[in-house]
Amino acid sequence: MKTFEEAVAFHGHACPGLAFGFRVSQAALSILGKRSLDEELVAVVENQSCAVDAIQLLTGCTLGKGNLIVTDYGKQTYTFMKRPDGDGVRITVKWVQPSESQETKEMWHRFSAGEQSPEIMRTIRACKGKKMQEILKADLIDLFDIQHISGTLPEKAKVFRSVRCSKCHEKVMEPKAVTIGEDILCIPCSNTLERQ
Repeated sequence: MKTFEEAVAFHGHACPGLAFGFRVSQAALSILGKRSLDEELVAVVENQSCAVDAIQLLTGCTLGKGNLIVTDYGKQTYTFMKRPDGDGVRITVKWVQPSESQETKEMWHRFSAGEQSPEIMRTIRACKGKKMQEILKADLIDLFDIQHISGTLPEKAKVFRSVRCSKCHEKVMEPKAVTIGEDILCIPCSNTLERQ
């Protein structure tokens, strides 16, 4: 299994979101088995957070292979299913970080408003580091609600023929092309025609 350090190298920095993705992946793989080499495992993630990078690296579920599906509801919920039977797990973050001091809460408020003084950045980095370490060390049962599920899997990824857009002349996958009259258009070009 990949290490957290490898996840940090892949993602670009260490953070609590990446730590959650690392631990979610550990939980999923401990139940469902090994990393997906092709499309044996499918992940449906309900956010676009740092966690998704760790999930791609550890589980082998990637956008490019078509076995990572993003439904961005802004929820810390991750579903993993195995092919061909659809057995899987739905993992939801339940962990609540310990309460912070009023001074720390004020620093977070100032940081969220765009302030990045050295004092605020030191406090934010320290808070993130502490949270990340707590996530990495916690028992899975304290981090997540894990439900065993059985579901219908999406179709395997398909390879489509490319066609050229009549307007911008860029290639577009045939099923994504829009036909208007005799023109074959990509979605952005078809949208500009509709606005005219």
